[in-house]
Amino acid sequence: MASHLDLEEQEQLDQLKHFWNTYGNLISWVLIAVFGAIAAMNGWQYWQRSQSAKASALYDEVERSVQAGDLARAEHGFNDARDKYGSTTFAQQAGLLLAQAAVDKGKPEVARGALTWVADKSSDEGYQAIARLRLASLLIESKSYDNALKQLDAGFPSEFAPLVADRRGDVYNLQGKKDQARAEYTKAWQGLGDRDDYRRMVEVKLTALGVDPKSLAPAAKAAGSGKS
Repeated sequence: MASHLDLEEQEQLDQLKHFWNTYGNLISWVLIAVFGAIAAMNGWQYWQRSQSAKASALYDEVERSVQAGDLARAEHGFNDARDKYGSTTFAQQAGLLLAQAAVDKGKPEVARGALTWVADKSSDEGYQAIARLRLASLLIESKSYDNALKQLDAGFPSEFAPLVADRRGDVYNLQGKKDQARAEYTKAWQGLGDRDDYRRMVEVKLTALGVDPKSLAPAAKAAGSGKS
């Protein structure tokens, strides 16, 4: 009886050895790949959390520097965030914050550098749009109208369309292209809500060009009813 069991066990062992010799390497590599992928995912998530935490600390430093009026220190903090953690939203927020502070300090070249980086490198469409609009404003102030239009011709989320039209109207108005300016301001006015304070500014621009905003109301309502 014992001999019979020993033979069965031996046969099972032989089958196991044969199976392992045939498929052992494949199984080993599959297991390595599976556990390696799990480890990589965990490592990637840890790395992302670590990067985000470090970038957050640098953003806080930029914010404190701006509040203290230390533009040089704020620029240094942004440069660190950009160079080390450029893929994080904190770095992109730091760029927008630095740009505003630089404008307030009369340093448009610093602002343009930060905004250009956010516009070109941000993975967030909203941040890109804000950066391009602000950059266009700076370019308009420096009379670089063609470059401003290039920024405004870039892709924007639909919710930014009225602001883009308003800024494009500013360019055309300053270039003496009154008809095109009126058309863009009209788009901006019709795209903004009745209770939007920004719409009042567009009304002033339209009025200066001889357009009565009240005459646009029926068209705006028709456009709104067509959407619904």
